Amino acid sequence: MRTIGEAARASGLSVSALRWYDGAGVLVPAAVDPGTGYRRYTAEQIRAARLIAGLRRVGMPVPEIAEAVRDLDHPGRVRARLDAHLARLEAGLADARRELLRLHTLLDLEENLMTRITLSASDLKAALTAVRFAVTDPIPGMPFPGGVLFETGEGTLTLVATDRYRLAVATTPATVEGPDVRQYLPLTFTDELLRLGSGSATLDVDADAVRTDVAGAELRTAPLDVDFPDYRRLISPAGPGTQRVTVDRDDLRELVSSAPEVRREHDGSAYRVAILALNPDGGLRVAEESEWTAGDTAHVAVNREFLLQAADAGGPGQLLLELDGPVQPLTIRAAGDDSRFSLLMPVRA
Repeated sequence: MRTIGEAARASGLSVSALRWYDGAGVLVPAAVDPGTGYRRYTAEQIRAARLIAGLRRVGMPVPEIAEAVRDLDHPGRVRARLDAHLARLEAGLADARRELLRLHTLLDLEENLMTRITLSASDLKAALTAVRFAVTDPIPGMPFPGGVLFETGEGTLTLVATDRYRLAVATTPATVEGPDVRQYLPLTFTDELLRLGSGSATLDVDADAVRTDVAGAELRTAPLDVDFPDYRRLISPAGPGTQRVTVDRDDLRELVSSAPEVRREHDGSAYRVAILALNPDGGLRVAEESEWTAGDTAHVAVNREFLLQAADAGGPGQLLLELDGPVQPLTIRAAGDDSRFSLLMPVRA
């Protein structure tokens, strides 16, 4: 039998710690002198005290230390508890590293006036696909080079593309750390983003550059020095005379593709025209050229190729078309989804 002082020296626990574990019922001494209150410990309890000292150093909770002491005669159970605690420590360390890295990033963002945009790679690629059709490079007569506008908002990233004759907008959820940004990025960069894999995508943006990682390699570009037009002026609420029709994408393609050919010419290049109108029952139809040229305000004519591309960008399923007369843009969006839509400028008769 050893005194509490001897037990402390032999185990690595302090005398006060041994008294505390006695009071907690974790390690009760084998004997206590009723007159003096002196505690006595057996050799087996010294072994338990050494275990307790080690588990304290690695931060095991007291209830689990007590269970380990009770299982001391079953080494396999104790080892299982050690392994479980190690797994928790490793997970906690990984979480701590991620949080510290995030804090370092926040400091870097504030110091370097940088913005970090984090979002699902699949969401980013879907948004790019939804707007990519609306711009090509090079664009004859275009006052600025082809690209895609990246604009952050509160918890969102909005992509916008236009070639003056059509405009596409797609908004997707994103985590934005740092000041809001509005950057017009070249198509060479945005097309590379379509090669992103699964998981999360991170864009680091400052006044001079945008960077990310694609397929294990750094992708970097400088934003284009372009005064991108205020696209919001084109996105006005539907007027009282706006006609809405829901149509399946494949049905729309078939309807437009099977219609009689109508051609027009612009800057020396011929293109096909699709003339859309509504049946008396509210269904969509393709009008004859004679109806269009007669000046009927119930029709809207658009570039046929642009219309089919916008339909494909809207995705499979139901599309909502908004027809607002012959001189207003045709709006196309996925039914029930206001986060993505396209505008097609009308063709005059």
